[in-house]
Amino acid sequence: MKDKSLIDRIGGNEIVSLLLVAAALLVPVYATNAAVISLFTQILIALMGALSVYIMLRMDLMSFAVPAFMAIGGYAVAIVSARYDVTDVFALAAVSLLVPMLIALPIGALILRLRGVYFVLVTFVIAEIMPLLLFETPTLTGGSNGISGLPPVVFFGMPIEDNNKILLMTTVLAVVAVLGTIGLTRYYRHQFDAIKENELLAQSLGLTIWRYKVIGFCAAAGLAGLGGFCLVEMLITAHPSSFQAISSVNYVAYTVVGGQGALLGAVVGSALLVWASNLFSLQGEFSQGLFGILLMLAVLFAKGGLIGSLQGILARSRKFAPAARSQGAEA
Repeated sequence: MKDKSLIDRIGGNEIVSLLLVAAALLVPVYATNAAVISLFTQILIALMGALSVYIMLRMDLMSFAVPAFMAIGGYAVAIVSARYDVTDVFALAAVSLLVPMLIALPIGALILRLRGVYFVLVTFVIAEIMPLLLFETPTLTGGSNGISGLPPVVFFGMPIEDNNKILLMTTVLAVVAVLGTIGLTRYYRHQFDAIKENELLAQSLGLTIWRYKVIGFCAAAGLAGLGGFCLVEMLITAHPSSFQAISSVNYVAYTVVGGQGALLGAVVGSALLVWASNLFSLQGEFSQGLFGILLMLAVLFAKGGLIGSLQGILARSRKFAPAARSQGAEA
């Protein structure tokens, strides 16, 4: 009964998502190919960006600001590690989480009154402005040179410098991100659902809309910052080119193609599309076209996302099974 109650409270797709992400801890044990290690690291970084989009979509807000907050988290880590010799993994993770959240607080207070296409446009502009700010502040960010030669992150005195250890660190942070997303979306489930269904009605019934939007926006910014931390550590450098605004489209695609209605959709979408992107990159000049075709096929034939479509098929099969059994009994 207790196990069933736990599943009911947390949700089956959330538990499956958590187990799938945690399973990446086994990859360095069994995989020796550096390309495989790199692929899983990219997938987990993409997942943290997709979780940021997923949280905002729970309130019917599509945010394109993920690369901007990834840049804030990544550069915050690079600055404190390279210039102030802070290398402890727990301290750096806290910096990458909290600094984007603090910066998102005033930004959210300004832009979260917008809805629909206006919110989308403003968040994309934020993502466009961020690389420009990084280029134009060389004393702080290194400008066009970025911040390179970062010291290795340290975990209880042990340096995290090879690809296997970076994957392990990224996996642990991705698990934290998934747990945080589960906790947030479950704790504020009713508020987020009310905002998504009918914001005006929810407000008329006394729900303080802006408060929950700001909470979600700040949490999404923090998760993106964790992804920026992992990206900077994987590349061993923080550079504006790593946080281009166009990458925001990818994070949205990971969530929508996987299925925006379920946390598992972000996991599946990130894994599938990052793997496909790496596979198509071998095709040279055709890679972007092949990736675009894949996205169109996914949107056309799986309108609820891959997980949403799968859930629909399973639901129809459950309805069909009793009817088939009853017909067989009558015969």
